Amino acid sequence: MPPAIETCDLVKEYGELRALQGLSLTVEEGEFFGLLGPNGAGKTTFIETLVGLVRKTGGEARVFGYDVEDDYREVRDAIGLAPQEFNVDRFFPIREVLMHKAGYHGIPKAEAAERADEVLKRVGIYDKRDERFDWLSGGMKRRLLLARALVTDPDLLILDEPTAGVDVQLRRDLWELVTELNEEGTTVLLTTHYIEEAERLCDRVAILNEGRTVTVATPDELKARGTDTIDVRLDSAPATALTLGEYALESELEDDRLRVRVDDGGAVAPELLAELRSTGHEVRDLEISRASLEEIFVDLTRSEDRTVTRSAASDAADGADEVSGDDEPRAEEARTDGGAAERDGADGGAADRDSVDAERAEGSR
Repeated sequence: MPPAIETCDLVKEYGELRALQGLSLTVEEGEFFGLLGPNGAGKTTFIETLVGLVRKTGGEARVFGYDVEDDYREVRDAIGLAPQEFNVDRFFPIREVLMHKAGYHGIPKAEAAERADEVLKRVGIYDKRDERFDWLSGGMKRRLLLARALVTDPDLLILDEPTAGVDVQLRRDLWELVTELNEEGTTVLLTTHYIEEAERLCDRVAILNEGRTVTVATPDELKARGTDTIDVRLDSAPATALTLGEYALESELEDDRLRVRVDDGGAVAPELLAELRSTGHEVRDLEISRASLEEIFVDLTRSEDRTVTRSAASDAADGADEVSGDDEPRAEEARTDGGAAERDGADGGAADRDSVDAERAEGSR
């Protein structure tokens, strides 16, 4: 069985700026995979390339073995996208919005109605089915974006910052629902700025920076790359500076508190205690803290430098590039269709962005 997502040397250029710089990444079927990275890392550009909103400059990208450009329709039928932006047609009741979305993917009207009801119940807003988008609260709008992504029963669910700006309760509700979907077999690709979200939900995470993959690992593997801090409270403040063994990467003494940074706190703590006691220091308390995933993330991304600065690229392109809410550049090909994500609408009215891009892709081949 081919991977859910497979890219090889994927490149996306906007003028002189490379938003994706030879990105190679594999997400296995059934995985809960996280994308982490600072603003401008290329996360949204990567997603837009997968769903066909922008065309890659070079390299390969496949979804369940289908090429994202040559097999556009198969790829889009396999993906459900919940974008960052609120981009729902505001002139129809939300149940109709979901039915329109299902219809664009060839689902018969009666089945589309059943699916719309099912997903509205699953995300908890079925009682709002006859209301328009603008009448919903912010949290309900987030739930609707998820329902729209699910109405086609996708094999790959892509969530772009799904809990941005929502309250704690809704965040936990969404976590629970998405976890259930993954346990049922849906592959999930999550982008998030909440490190604890990735740590709690994801099987593996990829850290992106400047359009490149910095590393791919499980959350536990990433945390193991960090150092531990042993915080010791002594019976009294030492009269002279302490000299510790080579295991101590750094040490700091403040009154009766000693902080020692080491590679493995659990293994080193007995040696530290023995050394302190041998020099006449009594230990009243000891605590070991592990490096957080957030600290590892910062360490891995802070040293990366951009080959071409965003301002320089903007000048060279004479203002042709656009920066999204996630500080990532968008090409004119995406901007002309009204934003970064798909649009819902009626068959005879506002066209769905998927259909617009599908027709464009068909016409260009």
